[in-house]
Amino acid sequence: MKRIYKITGLMVALAAVMTSCSDYEEINTNPFAANDDQVQVEYFINNSIIGAQQNPHVAERAFVLYWKAAARFDRTNSLPVGSYSDGWTVDYFNSLSSWLNHINTAIQVADQKMATGNVKEYSHNLVQVARIWRVYLMSEMTDNFGPIPINAFQGENPEFNSTQEVYYYMLEELKDAQSQLELEVTTPGTLANLDPAYKYNWEKWKKYANSMRMRLAMRMSEVDPEKAQLEFEDAVAGSEIIMSLDETFKVQEKGGWDDLTAVMSREWNSQMITPTLNNIFIGLGGLETTDILGESYEEHVKPEDWLGLKFENHFTTKTNDPSAGYWFDGLHKEIDPRAYQDFAIPGDFNDSDFSFYPSWTNDARTTQRNLVDANGDIVKELDAAFTWNASALGSWGEKGSKNQLYSYSGTIPRMAQKFRSGGDNSYRIFFAPWESYFLIAEAATRGWSTPVDAMTAYEAGIRSNFDYFGIGGMVDQYLASEEYNRNGTSVNWNHTSEPGETHLMEYENGYTGAEGTVEVVYPDNDLYMNGNVKNDHLTKIITQKYIAFYPYLPLEAWNDHRRLGLPFFENPAVENSLPDLPALTSSNFMEAKKEFFPQRLKYPSALRNNDPEGYQQAVQLLDGEDAVFTPLWWAQK
Repeated sequence: MKRIYKITGLMVALAAVMTSCSDYEEINTNPFAANDDQVQVEYFINNSIIGAQQNPHVAERAFVLYWKAAARFDRTNSLPVGSYSDGWTVDYFNSLSSWLNHINTAIQVADQKMATGNVKEYSHNLVQVARIWRVYLMSEMTDNFGPIPINAFQGENPEFNSTQEVYYYMLEELKDAQSQLELEVTTPGTLANLDPAYKYNWEKWKKYANSMRMRLAMRMSEVDPEKAQLEFEDAVAGSEIIMSLDETFKVQEKGGWDDLTAVMSREWNSQMITPTLNNIFIGLGGLETTDILGESYEEHVKPEDWLGLKFENHFTTKTNDPSAGYWFDGLHKEIDPRAYQDFAIPGDFNDSDFSFYPSWTNDARTTQRNLVDANGDIVKELDAAFTWNASALGSWGEKGSKNQLYSYSGTIPRMAQKFRSGGDNSYRIFFAPWESYFLIAEAATRGWSTPVDAMTAYEAGIRSNFDYFGIGGMVDQYLASEEYNRNGTSVNWNHTSEPGETHLMEYENGYTGAEGTVEVVYPDNDLYMNGNVKNDHLTKIITQKYIAFYPYLPLEAWNDHRRLGLPFFENPAVENSLPDLPALTSSNFMEAKKEFFPQRLKYPSALRNNDPEGYQQAVQLLDGEDAVFTPLWWAQK
């Protein structure tokens, strides 16, 4: 039989940015020869899903340095300060194009096989699965860049489509593909082994498609509300969505260096807690540290109204983080219990989830560091063991040069090791039941038709995430709490009273030991309701959704912030000006403006250089500059 199917890539129009395969041997491994009878559609799907887990090189650039930073899941001075690397983008874009290349080829091969009658009982379903997965990859591309081609599947230079057109197309594809899945078809074991997510459980693929429809429909809620409502209500109507932990779309991670290596495994990435997460965690849910970790931690716990030690000459004060200028010398009295699931306490070396990365240094084990003067002489020695601090990103200027602990691995809570090393119980999550529930809660809050009311969905989402961490026994007390976090938000659905403008806290002058009190502000999030609302239902929903997204869905967390301005993101520090973020200055750092936050990735330079006509079309459809701070169609304007 003759050899067939030269692989054609999605992004041929993007002028050699894409990496592609020359023939099927590069994708189909022996004993499957690349011929008309033997080429396996499921191999292309498998390669696309596995590739999208991102090998360590790509993952560090896209997942960590771009998405986690933009979502404030990681303290990294990249996108949040306007910094952008064309090299990182090219690496990511090449890989994403390759994953799309694989999945498009799967559809092309399947279509041709079915046209010639060379089919198996499950062939039709494979096409639908491929279409569903292709939508996810397209959503990843358009949510990063904006306009992309839709009809880029025939190997010819396609026209770019607006982000709105892409979204309409993706929603229609999901609706049609899930409707065509034949759930009664048997899945052979040999086929199941080639689906790293669902083992070709057709019912779960259908639920994933409908859950994705909810996600994409809600993305349009602010800019195209009628279409968003129509699509959402249709997707959720039959309740064929992800609603239990065993339906989670996830792929197992491992160690080593390949596409399945844990996506946050690079040891040199510190993976520090951010002030965004910290302000959300502290006080939320009313659970005490000793109730969460045990009485042995009591000696480290500070009073509820304690702000810490004030070091205004060594800690930045030019940010709207309410803790700016202070160092917290212990553990917080009350904190969301998931904080201790996500991060390890500095110096708590007996914690089985403590990360000693990087393994070739003693940085993670070193908790004593100094504050120094301009001559390098020690002003204060601080031991960060069993303390809990988060440092604003941005420029700390001279204060940073005299501070040896604010960005040091051993002195800041860092992400738990269970998310870093891979293994039998390590899975990268793409869609979990709590997201379904929080989407339903938001839809119900908007007055859309939903299977359950907003409060029921909201509480179910929280319960689902607590169950994922194995702490379900704490959830009832948590749900009843009316305690405010540092942002002025509480958990209890029926508690919507707004906090006061400030709350009184005690502190100690770190230099002199003098004690004092200070009125600490609840920060105004001007991106939402003009900064006047901190504790309404939507703020509660997105706060809980944001916590639950950590650490595997930073792109979705970033999407929500771009769409709604929620939750509150503190500004980067501007002790010195930030060259790539000129809108933020020392005179406006207490405000919250859309212009302070990254909105997208710039297109890779190869597109601009090799296909200038296509590039200009893309930028015209973007309706703004090809810049980091140009908002996408569905984002806040």
